[in-house]
Amino acid sequence: MTIDIQGIEFDTADEAVQYAEAGGGRAVLLDGQHLVVATTEAHRMEEAGVEFAYLIDHDMPEGRHRIMTIPVND
Repeated sequence: MTIDIQGIEFDTADEAVQYAEAGGGRAVLLDGQHLVVATTEAHRMEEAGVEFAYLIDHDMPEGRHRIMTIPVND
């Protein structure tokens, strides 16, 4: 099955997360691409069984930030 994914591609996970936090949508990692997709698009991907990961900015105890992934349909 082929599914078309509508999103904006970024060079880094950090850029995707920053864009999603500022403008809405969800930062995801899909086949090595850092994308921002609409929340409805992310839900559609989940329901279709697409393997991807959400990208989140996690605050570390010492104050640093780290981009983490949450696998979906893995």
